[in-house]
Amino acid sequence: MNSAVIVLLAGVIYLAMYFSYGKSLQSKVVKADPNRPTPAHKLYDGVDYVPAHPLVLYGHHFASIAGAGPIVGPALAMAWGWLPGLIWVWFGNVFIGAVHDYLALMSSVRYDGKSVQWIAGKLMSRKTGISFEVYIWFALLLVVAAFVAVTAKLLTVTPQAATATLLFLLVAVILGYLMYKVKMEFKLATIIGIILLIIAVWVGLKYPLVFVDGQTDPTSAAYTTAYHYWNIILMVYIIIAASLPVWILLQPRDYLNAYILWFGLLFGGIALIFLAKDFAAPAYTMWSANVIKGITADGSVPVASPFWPTIPLVIACGSLSGFHSLVGSGTTSKQLDNEIHGLMVGYGGMFTEGFLSTIVITSIAVYGVQLTGLSGDPTEWGLNYINVGGLGTFLGGYAKAVSEFYGVSETFGKTFATLWVSAFTLTSLDTATRLGRFAWQELFGMISDTSKGAMKLVTNKWVASIIIAGLGTYLAWGAGYKVIWPAFSAMNQMLASIAMMTAALWVAKVQRAGNWSWAVLIPALFLWITVTAAIIWYLIYVPMVGQYLIAVKGALVVSLLLNLLLAWDFWVAWKRPGEEYAASAA
Repeated sequence: MNSAVIVLLAGVIYLAMYFSYGKSLQSKVVKADPNRPTPAHKLYDGVDYVPAHPLVLYGHHFASIAGAGPIVGPALAMAWGWLPGLIWVWFGNVFIGAVHDYLALMSSVRYDGKSVQWIAGKLMSRKTGISFEVYIWFALLLVVAAFVAVTAKLLTVTPQAATATLLFLLVAVILGYLMYKVKMEFKLATIIGIILLIIAVWVGLKYPLVFVDGQTDPTSAAYTTAYHYWNIILMVYIIIAASLPVWILLQPRDYLNAYILWFGLLFGGIALIFLAKDFAAPAYTMWSANVIKGITADGSVPVASPFWPTIPLVIACGSLSGFHSLVGSGTTSKQLDNEIHGLMVGYGGMFTEGFLSTIVITSIAVYGVQLTGLSGDPTEWGLNYINVGGLGTFLGGYAKAVSEFYGVSETFGKTFATLWVSAFTLTSLDTATRLGRFAWQELFGMISDTSKGAMKLVTNKWVASIIIAGLGTYLAWGAGYKVIWPAFSAMNQMLASIAMMTAALWVAKVQRAGNWSWAVLIPALFLWITVTAAIIWYLIYVPMVGQYLIAVKGALVVSLLLNLLLAWDFWVAWKRPGEEYAASAA
């Protein structure tokens, strides 16, 4: 196999499925109506409900869902070989992830931009909604903690990206002003924004932002000091970004960042196609390769991990992710200008992310042997790749590909790749903070129908943003999130299965989509069974000691019990006659 075949095949699959399966979902399931007013128009407030140009919203949505997940997960799954991971990415993308993202977005649009957890509460029971809301807020807290840490590390060790990142924010505010206040023509504003963006990248490369000499060495005290500076800067940034009107910073910044992401995909994709390099990594290694790590008294140890059911614990965003339903029903649905745009934004956004994961897998399949020092023997690769491969292998492989094809230095290629990844993590970070603010406000809105006195203070947008940003930064500061983070991947995928079940109820009972309801229900049940089995496997076979045992496995047990409770609520709701849902129709 070679890189050109895989990259081109991915493009053909995604285009064919978008114009066949995706269009059918739009017309037969969602029944999208271009004349139906969206929440962005019905509830326009200039803060959260703001109609956006479809390209701007596509950029915002894609940049928000594409954190480090579509890169790190497929990079780790290479321990099973490049073929199993690629099949899971493509299969999951087409039949689960993209369907999940599109229906989470459009069901929210039909319920005035409410979140997927609010919709679950409406279609199942109030108890379901409250427990789901609490579950999601804690999941988002972990996302904020992890992305504060990851972004701070990237900006500390790559000061070129740090300068460019800060300048991006200024450029975004300028673009937002041009588009929404000056009312400048969209194409002209975009051209100005891209030119300023290129200047920001150039300034970053010329004038890297260094807080402390020697900070790029992760083992030094200077690194820790600079890392903590970035923790504070990012905390202040996400509080502001999550509270300001969306058009001032978040929307134009994500739109501009999307150009970096698209350019990065195109830049690397063209190189891999025209180089047409043969794969050196094995296509398949073994059923139970060493992928997931446990913790013993002697440190972390790899565990023989069966491809099924553990694959969704490793590959999330590149294939399917519950976090996407929070973005789609949290911020994107409040900005959709026209229901017809939903397919490109929700369904197309997920396909773009799958294409990104394809680039990751292809880069490592070509250059992984050279970069890891492994021989390429399937058994050796399956047992040892987890100790030497991962995100760094992708960054190195991407840099080698663009260096060989375009003739640029590998240093430039690696700097650009790091800037590219940091753009992913930063956009996911501020969107997760905003979603955490929404979840907090919705939770207290469910508990109390009034919003006076103390309740008004608790649900204030600045207070809600400060709470999740402050706690998330605290966990990132001492890396406390690492203790419980292994449980998050399971929580995230479980969230996807519950969001799919909610979508299945909406499609079958409210939309009355007939046989098309099975296109949602079957993948929802498959995912629920897979994730539930994966959590049980994790609880039995992955060793944990001390605080890890309590935090990780304790969180997983609670998640498993909640999963069973929500599945029961779904079953009870599914058996209700369709007439009872007439009042739920938007």
